[in-house]
Amino acid sequence: MKSIKLNLKTLLVFVTLIFLYSPVAMAGNGITLYTPYTNISVPPGESIDYTVQVKNYGSQLRDVEISLTGLPEDWSSTLKAGGYTIKRIAVLPGEKKDIDLTVNVPLKVEKGKYNIRLIAKNYDVLPITINVSEEGTFKTEFTSDQINMEGHSKSNFNFSTKLKNHTGEKQVYSLLAAPPRGWNVAFKPNARQATAVEIAPGKTTNIKVEVTPSSIVKAGSYKIPLKATNKYTTAELELEVVIKGSYDMELTTPTGLLSSSITSGREKKMELLVRNTGSSELKNVTFSSNKPKDWEVSIEPDTIPHIKAGGQEKITATIKAADKAVPGDYLPKITAKTPEVASTAAIRFLVKTPLLWGWVGILIILGTLGAIYYLFKKYGRR
Repeated sequence: MKSIKLNLKTLLVFVTLIFLYSPVAMAGNGITLYTPYTNISVPPGESIDYTVQVKNYGSQLRDVEISLTGLPEDWSSTLKAGGYTIKRIAVLPGEKKDIDLTVNVPLKVEKGKYNIRLIAKNYDVLPITINVSEEGTFKTEFTSDQINMEGHSKSNFNFSTKLKNHTGEKQVYSLLAAPPRGWNVAFKPNARQATAVEIAPGKTTNIKVEVTPSSIVKAGSYKIPLKATNKYTTAELELEVVIKGSYDMELTTPTGLLSSSITSGREKKMELLVRNTGSSELKNVTFSSNKPKDWEVSIEPDTIPHIKAGGQEKITATIKAADKAVPGDYLPKITAKTPEVASTAAIRFLVKTPLLWGWVGILIILGTLGAIYYLFKKYGRR
């Protein structure tokens, strides 16, 4: 009786083992799976290619269903034979077929051991272990030692930046900028202008960023957002440019015409405009003149307290020609200036003879002709 109980117990254990390990137990049913590399170490982002042999050592054709289990989330795989993606493969008796298994380890992955299984349903199980050698990440760093620069509107601002690829594989980044309207940004990785850059895993590339403000920019602080991006990862960097403002002015007439005429000894009033063509306010604008000998120039008002950027103010210049100025062209100059900038208007004057002297000349000519006529009449018959 004792012997019967022992045999029943042994039988139950045997049946249980068959039930729990049926794939392994059925491996002797004519199909085996084999690859020499069942335990390997790789970095994040690696693609692993296995060649797996499916061998039929039985006496019948086997049509085998192949699947992969235990693959972690975010991992991917492909199973191919003869260049085609497969789910089943047929193997003749005594032959073997090669199938290609590719496992893609993601960039963002924890360090550790990962166990997966390739299954030939109802026949065999091939355990595979993948050791991820380090912590993986999608991280990319875009940095600069100096993110703020100051200058005037006509300056070019050159920033030195660094782009580091922390991922486990080579990355190609598109380089993008979103400057204010009218500004220009140029990226120069490795000293050459480009819109994209390729960086090996774990490596850093120096990128020069040239920022050119708009020609009509006003004084103030301006943000320049930068981005290095691809389908896996994005890194951002924000630069800042502070425009102190530019000083520039123009002294001209309302029509832009800088010429006139004047009679010697007379004076003439001219309206002039002082335009602030810079991006900063002009303060304490004063005036001076450079005039021909014995000419006189006066300005009203003689000082303008301030002119806003883009604004203008009127002044009146009174010019008096010398009393004995001979007919011809003269070039008095008027200068508007501040401590920062100056502008000069050279006004060409054509000097004419006074009308009185013209009549005097005519009378002299007429008198001379009359005298000749009288002498001719009195002494002409002798």
